[in-house]
Amino acid sequence: MYDDLKKKVVIAGASKGIGLAIAEKYIFEGYETILLSRTAPKKKFKKNFYWYQIDLTKEKQVDNLAKKIIVKHKKIDILINNIGQSMWKPVTEINKKFLDQMFHTNLYSIFFLLKNFVPHFKRFKNGNIINISSIAGKRGTKYNSVYCATKFGLNGITQSLCKELGEFNIRVNGICPVLIKTPGLMNVISKRYSPAYKNKNFFKDFIRNNSSLNALPSEKDVADLVLFLSSEKSSSITGQSINLDCGVLPQ
Repeated sequence: MYDDLKKKVVIAGASKGIGLAIAEKYIFEGYETILLSRTAPKKKFKKNFYWYQIDLTKEKQVDNLAKKIIVKHKKIDILINNIGQSMWKPVTEINKKFLDQMFHTNLYSIFFLLKNFVPHFKRFKNGNIINISSIAGKRGTKYNSVYCATKFGLNGITQSLCKELGEFNIRVNGICPVLIKTPGLMNVISKRYSPAYKNKNFFKDFIRNNSSLNALPSEKDVADLVLFLSSEKSSSITGQSINLDCGVLPQ
């Protein structure tokens, strides 16, 4: 186990893909793992595992459930915000409904969680927040202005909160993965305006033209980095949004 004391982690958006891989990692390492999502996790766990059904875009639901979790689990040590929806659309087709959907999912939900768990972390003068962002939070791409705006915003939250919360011994970091073949991504990337639309060789071409390591990262790679950032082994790291991209965007 990474740390001497058994810790408790809340993972928002943990039913599948990256979130589920993160949950598996913490459960395997012996952490008490609390999963939040609208649908049940695709995998069942036998111990160190709690699941709460919730729509994280609904402020009152988050308020009520956060209070319940804090009462039941006593002390939360780590909050992982793995909430996000990707969708490509040209600026001429963007409307309020689309903006509301993307911003409520990718940003509002995170603010609702933060406002509830940050006071808890402050009370114990200890805590760890990790935001799962995207390489799209570092550079813009065609037809992706709204998603990029939300992920640039999430990276801004990471930077701002590290300054706001550092005096309480609360660290805040982010991870910016490049394309990871999760069920969510594979569902949207074949749709109109996405870079893979009608291109069966998209991933092969992307790797060949962009990746320094001739590969793309996996969900497990994200989970390994999350665990490291939440452990005492990374005690001097805060305010960073770290690219996990096999050298696609060296910085």
